[in-house]
Amino acid sequence: MSSLETYWYSDRPISWLLVPVSWLYRLVVALRRLLYFVRIFPVTRLSVPVIVVGNITVGGTGKTPLVEALAKMLENEGYRPGLVSRGYGGNAAKWPQQVRGDSDPVSVGDEAVLLARRTGCPMAVGPKRVAAALALLKYNQCDVIISDDGLQHYALARDIEIAVIDGVRRMGNGHLLPAGPLREPKRRLKKVDLVVANGGGTRGEFTMNTRLGLPRRLIDNREADDWSMFTGGQVHGVAGIGNPARFYNALEKREVNLTQHSYPDHHPFTQQDIDFGDHAPVLMTEKDGVKCKRFARLNHWYVPIEVELDSRFSVRFLRLLKEKQSG
Repeated sequence: MSSLETYWYSDRPISWLLVPVSWLYRLVVALRRLLYFVRIFPVTRLSVPVIVVGNITVGGTGKTPLVEALAKMLENEGYRPGLVSRGYGGNAAKWPQQVRGDSDPVSVGDEAVLLARRTGCPMAVGPKRVAAALALLKYNQCDVIISDDGLQHYALARDIEIAVIDGVRRMGNGHLLPAGPLREPKRRLKKVDLVVANGGGTRGEFTMNTRLGLPRRLIDNREADDWSMFTGGQVHGVAGIGNPARFYNALEKREVNLTQHSYPDHHPFTQQDIDFGDHAPVLMTEKDGVKCKRFARLNHWYVPIEVELDSRFSVRFLRLLKEKQSG
C-alpha cells in the first residue's frame, strides 16, 4: 500500500490537512455532474441498453471480474453483449480501437485484452466512451453494452448503474480526493441501481467473492497440477494492480511462502521486473500476465480469478434489464 493509501484507509490526522482541497474537488464533481444533468454537456443515448460498472473509490475493487461475470450471464440469457472501456495504459496513436483476445496490451491496455480474452465478446476502447460504443456498434451486432469503469463518464447515457466496492476497505476515511480515496461522495451509492461488495457486504448490497483458480504457466497456458507445486519453497508474487494486498493475502492462504513485488497499477512490465536472479516460481495476476507473456520463462505463472456472485444478484439484474427494455 502506498503512503497516500495508508492515510486514506486510516484515521491519521494528516489527512485532515488535505480536507480543504477535497472540498474544492467535491464542488467540481458536483458542478460537472449538474452540467451533464441539465444537458449543457451533451449526453448520448445509444440504440441498445447500456450497463455501467464502476466504483466511487480510487484503486482496485474488482470491477473487471464482475464485468466478465455479467458478460457471461448475458450470453447465457441469449444476449449479444459488447464491452467498452477506457483502454487505460494503452498508447495507440488513434482512438477508439477494437480489441480482441490477441490484441497488443501496450496499444489498447491490459484490462481490455484480458476482458476480450476471457469473455470472447467484441470490445472497443478509447478515452471517449461514446466514440468507443458507437465504433463497437458499427462493426458488431451487439444488443447490450457493458461499460467497464464508466460510472463517472456521464457523456454516455446509461440504463443500469452498478457500483463495486471493496467489502473490506469500504470507503476508507470517507473523504474525497486528495484527503481520501473517494471519487464521489458516499451518497452517490444511493443513486445507483445495484451495489456489489467484493469480499463482504452490508444490508442493501450484493456480495461477490473471488477465489484463485489454479495457476497457469505463461508461455504455454499449462495449468498446474495442484497448489503443492508452489508450497514448501520460496515463491515470488508480482502484482501491478490497484489493491495488491488482496492478491497476496489469497496466495498466503494457500500456504505459499511469498516474497512480494508490487508495482503501480497498469505498470508497463519489462523482463527485468519479473526476473529475480533465481529459478523460484513467479506468480502474478492474470492482468499482469497479459503484458508479461511475450518475455515469460518457464517459472512464470499467472493466477486466474474465479467469481462467486450472490445468487439474488442475477435475478435482480436480469429483471431490471428487462424492465428497462420494456420501458
